[in-house]
Amino acid sequence: MSIHHLLAVVPVSDIATSRQWYASLFGRVEDNNPMPSLVEWQVLPGAWVQVFHDADRAGSGLLNVAVDDLEAFLDALRDRGLQPGEITDANKGVRLAALTDPDGNAVTIIGGFRVRY
Repeated sequence: MSIHHLLAVVPVSDIATSRQWYASLFGRVEDNNPMPSLVEWQVLPGAWVQVFHDADRAGSGLLNVAVDDLEAFLDALRDRGLQPGEITDANKGVRLAALTDPDGNAVTIIGGFRVRY
């Protein structure tokens, strides 16, 4: 037996607003809308981000997204109307940029990510 899918859940207060914002983050509309309170993006085979209406928990989510070209990804976000923060150096060549969704959920864009350091 093994795990075949990983689903990260981001709690939001307004699905319609969040659907548009996360479509801008991912650069496309959602892959699935299985119920009125849930929209999903498959970001890698077997890896999904679920944006779920949960007003009590909205704003408490943390989502990290590793990209191959941090500057290009941030430029694309800006072109789609999002406002990521400045790039900061973390450790061992990893660089980060912060982004916040409309509810205050923290999205960190990571450049220089490796499986092993």
